[in-house]
Amino acid sequence: MNMNKSTMRLILGSLLSVGGTALAISGYKTRQKQSFSVLADTDMRNTVKLDHKESVDAEKDPAERGLTQYDSTLRSEWVANGFPQTNEDIPVSEKKPEIESVSVRT
Repeated sequence: MNMNKSTMRLILGSLLSVGGTALAISGYKTRQKQSFSVLADTDMRNTVKLDHKESVDAEKDPAERGLTQYDSTLRSEWVANGFPQTNEDIPVSEKKPEIESVSVRT
């Protein structure tokens, strides 16, 4: 009977320790979320303004005329990544050979 009491106390103490730890971790995470400040509109995809303002390069570059700032940014990414800009460019890009495989001799 004496051993049974000590075993019960050990199990009860362990459960209380685990519960206290879980409660402390939960409180810590809640405080971290509350103290973390984020600017709501720092990503250009979240703003409507850029999709209504004319491209800043519209006067300099004829290809930018009629584009919004958002469209201009996407166009710049497409150009940088080599995506075709027009339907006429698509067959040309399809004819380009893929990266040639290089055989390595060991």
